Amino acid sequence: MDTTTHASCLHKVNTYLQRIEEKKALNAFIHTYPEEAQQRAIEVDKRMEEGKAGLLAGMVVGLKDLFCYENHPVTASSAILEGFISQITATSVQRLLAQDAILIGHQNCDEFAMGASNEHSVYGAVAHPLDPSYLPGGSSGGSAAAVASNLCDVALGTDTGGSVRQPAAWCGIIGLKPTYGRISRYGVIEFASSLDTVSILAREIEACAKMLEALAGVDPGDNTSSSQPVPAYHQHLSWNKKARIAYFKEALDHPALDEEVKAHTLKTLKRLTQQGHTVTPVNFPLLEYALPTYLILNTAEGSANLARYDGIRYGQRSSKAQTLDEVYTQTRTQLLGKEVKRRILLGTFVLSARYYDAYYTRAQKVRRRIKEAMETLLETYDFVLLPTSATTAMRRGHTQDDPIKEYLCDLYTVIASVSGLPAISIPNGNTEAGWPIGLQVIGKAFDEKSLLAFSQYLMKNGES
Repeated sequence: MDTTTHASCLHKVNTYLQRIEEKKALNAFIHTYPEEAQQRAIEVDKRMEEGKAGLLAGMVVGLKDLFCYENHPVTASSAILEGFISQITATSVQRLLAQDAILIGHQNCDEFAMGASNEHSVYGAVAHPLDPSYLPGGSSGGSAAAVASNLCDVALGTDTGGSVRQPAAWCGIIGLKPTYGRISRYGVIEFASSLDTVSILAREIEACAKMLEALAGVDPGDNTSSSQPVPAYHQHLSWNKKARIAYFKEALDHPALDEEVKAHTLKTLKRLTQQGHTVTPVNFPLLEYALPTYLILNTAEGSANLARYDGIRYGQRSSKAQTLDEVYTQTRTQLLGKEVKRRILLGTFVLSARYYDAYYTRAQKVRRRIKEAMETLLETYDFVLLPTSATTAMRRGHTQDDPIKEYLCDLYTVIASVSGLPAISIPNGNTEAGWPIGLQVIGKAFDEKSLLAFSQYLMKNGES
């Protein structure tokens, strides 16, 4: 393809493709689509010259390896889907294309989005952009590393319990989880259906706003998608009033919280007070129940959703299996990773007849209490501020022998997930050693307009 007569979008695509090749050691991308992206860039350049381009014209986007894109591979970073070619395109991907975004490739993630480190991938771990011996977080770690390393403009990920916000915090970028149902999940490989949320990773708030504006809205293919109106988010990024902010005393007193993360969070809260905002510590005893509630629900739903990967309908199967039972057992034993199998077993246990009421039913009741408590709190306050993650980026293998350490990475993010509320992670400075720290802002349901505007204010008026 002759690339000498076009500039702008095509030049940007070629620059990104070159960087992706130069930074292959990051292991952020699984598949790239260079010729497609170049051809698409030429078409978008032409539409821009004609004044007919869409909202996302020229924006180069990476896709987490859960988004179906017709005639392209999608594997959920699992051996069980090796070689699978999608026959459909996710609604979110269709909407990106409709607004002239350019798709550059699929990005590495924890297998079936089950993880907070990006070590649980058949393609190997993703490296942190600052130090390859550290992790970018997960499950959208490849997407976060790619955006942080300037390998694409933005990335589309999924956030079930923190899978966009936590890696965004560790990599020093922005991670937006909209309200549950704000963006259609049709065509996205499922983990936990009542929690999975199509989410956005970017370096700028404006890019998040434009992406959300393009993606949000009701979809007949997803009966959980909302018919709430979609504002022109990118036109409402000014915050010019005093905010009412709550933070949880239990969160900042938690023994798992790193001292430097705590210090930066308190510094931000103090600065907001000095700027005239109302900042109030509140007791929220339900915080300690959010993580176990989330873990019960996500393992139960994950167990049910992954039952379809049986070696019969699609994907890979064990070559040694002789009987139908052997196809089921050997395929799943050989081709699913350790963490996925752990969650399937836990989920099957909590859904079993003997323990269903003791665990799953009780978790649903606690989830309802948490959701109602958060909604009540947000009737008094505009936002809740928390650390995004209790720690900064971890070394590879840090959680290998103790999965609880990895589950604790979601300590502060699951509260918005089980409540279905919108939340964003924005950069909040760095540790003395240079590791990024994230600040999480939780807002009212379907009020992403205020959430994005206040986040823009924080980005412009803080140390970040």
